[in-house]
Amino acid sequence: MTAPTYHVPEEETLDRAGLARLQRAKLGAMLGEVLKSNEFYRAKYAGLNFDAARDPIHALPFTTRAELEAGQVARPPYGTNLTYPVERYCRYHQTSGSGGRPMRWLDTAESWNWFKKLWGIIFRAAGVGPGDRVFFPFSFGPFVGFWAAFEGAAALGNLAVPAGGLTTTARLKMMLDNGAAVVCCTPTYALRMAEVAREERIDLSGSAVRKLIVAGEPGGSIPEVRERIQREWGARVFDHTGMTEIGALGFECEQAPGSVHLVESECIAEAIDPTTGHPVPDGEPGELVLTNLGRWGSPLIRYRTNDRVRIARNKCACGRSFARMEGGILGRFDDMITVRGNNVFPTAVEAIVRRFPEVEEFRVRVIGTGSLGEVKVELEPTESAAASAAELAGRVSRMLQDSLSFRADVTAVPRGTLPRFEMKAKRFVRE
Repeated sequence: MTAPTYHVPEEETLDRAGLARLQRAKLGAMLGEVLKSNEFYRAKYAGLNFDAARDPIHALPFTTRAELEAGQVARPPYGTNLTYPVERYCRYHQTSGSGGRPMRWLDTAESWNWFKKLWGIIFRAAGVGPGDRVFFPFSFGPFVGFWAAFEGAAALGNLAVPAGGLTTTARLKMMLDNGAAVVCCTPTYALRMAEVAREERIDLSGSAVRKLIVAGEPGGSIPEVRERIQREWGARVFDHTGMTEIGALGFECEQAPGSVHLVESECIAEAIDPTTGHPVPDGEPGELVLTNLGRWGSPLIRYRTNDRVRIARNKCACGRSFARMEGGILGRFDDMITVRGNNVFPTAVEAIVRRFPEVEEFRVRVIGTGSLGEVKVELEPTESAAASAAELAGRVSRMLQDSLSFRADVTAVPRGTLPRFEMKAKRFVRE
C-alpha cells in the first residue's frame, strides 16, 4: 500500500484539537458573513446570541430539508438561503428529488472553488496521481453528480475525459482508447459497464483502469456490491458520499477500505438520535448532521441529512483524524420499511441479493403500507443462470428470510426485463 497523499496537508493532518480550533474559526468567519444578508439564517437565528469561539454548535437549531423546500415554494425559484444577490451566482444544480421535491441550488465562484477543493482531497486520498486520466461515463445534466469532480480533476492537472451522449459500448471503447486509470460513476453503472463488457468480450481486468470512485448510491460501501465491482473490473473501489445541497464531503482513503471519512477541515459532523435530536455515542448508529464551512453563498448549518451512520473518530492509518462513517452510509431513515414487524433498509436487501453472482439485476416492490406491507423481489439472472432461474429465486428467498426475518415473494424475470441505470438506480419501488 502506498504512502498517504494529501491535497491540503496542513489541514488534513491536524489532530482532533487542531481540527476543533480550525472548525470554530471557519464557523465564526462564515457566520459573520452569512448573517449580514442571508435572509434564511437571519430569520432562523433571530434572538440567538451565539459565539462560535465559545458555544457548542448544538446551541444552534437544526436545519431541515422541509424548511428549504418550503422556502423555495414561498420564494421561487431559489428560496431565501442565498447570502448574496442572485447576480453573483454562476453555477446552478438541482437535487434528484429522491428525498422529496427537487431543490434548486446555486453556487458562487468562491463556493464552486470550495467544491473543487473537496474533490482535490478526495482524489489525492484515493491515490489519484498527476498523470492519471480520469473517465466520466455519463451525461452531464442539472444534477451535481460528478460536475465538480470533472472540474476538480482538471484543476489538479489530470486529463478529464467526458463520455456523455454515448452508448455503454461506445463508452467502454473510449475508456480503453484513452487509457483511463480512474473511472467515476455510480455503483450501478459500474456493474452495468461490466455486464456490457462481458457481452462484448472486453477484458476489464486487463485494462488500464485501477480505481473506481463511486457515488450517488450506498453500494460502494455494501461489501457484496463492492466486491462484485472489484472482481469484475480487477480494480479498487473507493466510495464517495455527498449531497447537492451539502457538498462533496465524504471520501474513502487507500488505507481504510470500507470506511468513509468526512472532510472535517471543511465541515462539522454530528450523529444524533433521530427521534430526540440528542447526540449518540461514537460507534452507535444515528442520523448524520452536517455543517459545511466553505460554501458561504448557500450554506447549511446543522443540516439533518436523514442518513443513518455509525461514526468513529480515532486516528486513521492514513494520518487523518477526520470522523469516519464505518461502513459508509448505512441507509436513509425515510427508506426504511416495516415488514411483519421487522424494520428493513433497502441496503440490507441489496446486500443479500448481491451475494448471488447469478443475479444480473433486481427490483424490489413494496406493496401496501404499515406492518402488513408485502415485498416482491424480481430477479434478472445472468445468461449462464437463465436455465435455473426458478431455483435461483428460491435460494434468494430463503436467504432473505434467514437473514432479515421476513418472507418476500421472489420471482425470476426474463433477461432484459428490468431497467438499467446510468445515474441513481431506482430499484426500490413503493406501490
